[in-house]
Amino acid sequence: MSAARALRAEYHGRTVTFSKKAFVSLVNLCRDSCTYCTYQREPGEAGASMMDKRAVGVLLDMAARFRCTEALLVTGERPEERYEEARRWLHAEGFASTAEYLVHCSEMALERGLFPHTNAGNLSRSEMADLQKTNASMGLMLENASPRLSERGMPHHLAPSKEPGKRMRVLENAGELGIPVTTGLLVGMGETPGELVDSLFAIQGLSGRHGNIQEVIIQNFRPKPDTMMGSSPPAGRSYLMAAAALARVLMPRMNIQVPPNLSPGSYSGLLDAGINDWGGISPLTPDHVNPEHEWPAINEVEDETRAAGLRLACRFPVYPEFAGMVHPRVREMMLQVSGPDGLVREGRWR
Repeated sequence: MSAARALRAEYHGRTVTFSKKAFVSLVNLCRDSCTYCTYQREPGEAGASMMDKRAVGVLLDMAARFRCTEALLVTGERPEERYEEARRWLHAEGFASTAEYLVHCSEMALERGLFPHTNAGNLSRSEMADLQKTNASMGLMLENASPRLSERGMPHHLAPSKEPGKRMRVLENAGELGIPVTTGLLVGMGETPGELVDSLFAIQGLSGRHGNIQEVIIQNFRPKPDTMMGSSPPAGRSYLMAAAALARVLMPRMNIQVPPNLSPGSYSGLLDAGINDWGGISPLTPDHVNPEHEWPAINEVEDETRAAGLRLACRFPVYPEFAGMVHPRVREMMLQVSGPDGLVREGRWR
């Protein structure tokens, strides 16, 4: 832990960042059926989301009033390929695909001074190229690089999009396109320590080849009732800390995040493990992927960060050192509200 903490201090100083966001759950129908997920819904089921343009606009307007800077645009994996209802919904909104709708919603966010970050599963190269024009960054969790976890009875058995080869191809495409990307691992879901290490090396390799991996999330598995993995044990605290510290040691310059809402009461330990980012925190919307775990208040996160002798600062969905990869139009908008350090000016987000 001491080595990880020292490396964080060497490469990131005393600043720990977060992104003030609104979580826009455009559509939570999904062609996958992950064994641990409650985000995915069936058409007509309680909690199913298919947001029309008006609803998106209302939420984005509220996000602007709350002084958010990030619009996190999230969808299920290509729902139109599985559900006629999703195809009809998209057609009614004037779009042929979820990716097309994401481009439109990204434009809506920019019009309100919000910076989009899209997380929509395995997008094609051309889809990412289209979104690159309006997004500050994009996200795709690797989760784990082991094919074993896609075998029958394992966490990804019913989620073909999470086969590691497919995820790696999408991440490679993003690298070739020069898109700043956040990726990461879901730890404690049944992987071996060796598979965890191999997965970190896989991300390290991607970063070395393309230089576009801006952040690695180390997300601890938390079982959810009413899922096939509902009785599985959660990731242990010491295992999570070790995974975060190992990520820091293997990738000293990388931005390392652990979501604070999934590890309440662990601020000092996570900072000791070398993380330098708390991820997106919303004062407006729930974590639709983990709704049972509320976001902490930003003031709480700031107090805990200060207690560790560190400074909390608000970032854009893209880190300052990766801003040069962002489309000039989006980058120019960022410059209007950023300080000399490339982070969001205090007066913009407080």
